[in-house]
Amino acid sequence: MVPANVRGALLQLTAMGIFATHDVVIKTLGQTYPPLQILFFSSMLSFPLISMILMRDPNSGTLRPNSPWWVMLRAGCGIAAGMGGFFAFSTLPLAQVYAILFTTPLLITILSIPVLGEKVGIHRWAAVVVGLSGVLIVLRPGPGQDLQLGHAAALLSAFAGAIAAVTIRRLGRSERPLVLMMWPMLGNFMATGVSLAFAYRPMELQHLGLAGVIACLGLMGGFLVILAYRAGEAAIVAPMQYSQILWATAYGWFLFGEALDLPTLLGACVIIASGIYIVIREASGASVNRPATTSRLRSETVTAPKSTVLQRLFAPRR
Repeated sequence: MVPANVRGALLQLTAMGIFATHDVVIKTLGQTYPPLQILFFSSMLSFPLISMILMRDPNSGTLRPNSPWWVMLRAGCGIAAGMGGFFAFSTLPLAQVYAILFTTPLLITILSIPVLGEKVGIHRWAAVVVGLSGVLIVLRPGPGQDLQLGHAAALLSAFAGAIAAVTIRRLGRSERPLVLMMWPMLGNFMATGVSLAFAYRPMELQHLGLAGVIACLGLMGGFLVILAYRAGEAAIVAPMQYSQILWATAYGWFLFGEALDLPTLLGACVIIASGIYIVIREASGASVNRPATTSRLRSETVTAPKSTVLQRLFAPRR
């Protein structure tokens, strides 16, 4: 029988491969269509699947939130994370996008102080500073490097995703999963729908089908993440997120002719090492609070809902 931690790690590795494929399809369509148009149709096609999942919610009620301002903040950040991520994957090399998105656990650690009132010790602060310096290595701002709008979009996605993660922890179980999932989805429909008036290109049937593939892959990855954390310890499962840099390198080379340059590789290693240090330190009990570990590490998009919210729907019923 496969040990629980090994099973959890393998499930997480599989989930990250699925998420990487999800992002590759985004990049493929992004070469032809505006990123926000891809997000609109992908989220629209994910709506029936998510609606079926939400039918499992045993709690009756409406879409009215108990904490409207926090829910609106979480929804707005979820929308921004999705928009930034889709734009970044459409315009930048895959490895660069992942390297920037890997800062999410570091940002969660910082944001847990004002939002959750948690304490961060010198060890985790040092890891955060070192990890964020890795972003400068990846971006290498200066006369020889032209920063693109995609870099800003990736940073926005990481920051917004971190805020959404700590907001979910702030809300706890005071809100129904229906509220936490539907508000970002409805807001996304309105925001991306408006964008179609400014940038729209008719989609061929096969490309519309790929938008549906994005929706399916996002949910599949989310479910596997749930199974992974149920099977193994967070200190083992969480670092498997960083395997996406391997998928990004392989996909980028074979499909898009992207070469992994030295600054991106070095910066990604610095960020990954910092993130793993934080996760291991939190999970080992050296830190009382565990914002990065308990919030999961995959950035949220409308097509890939937060696994912590999905987990509440599929928790064993008493």
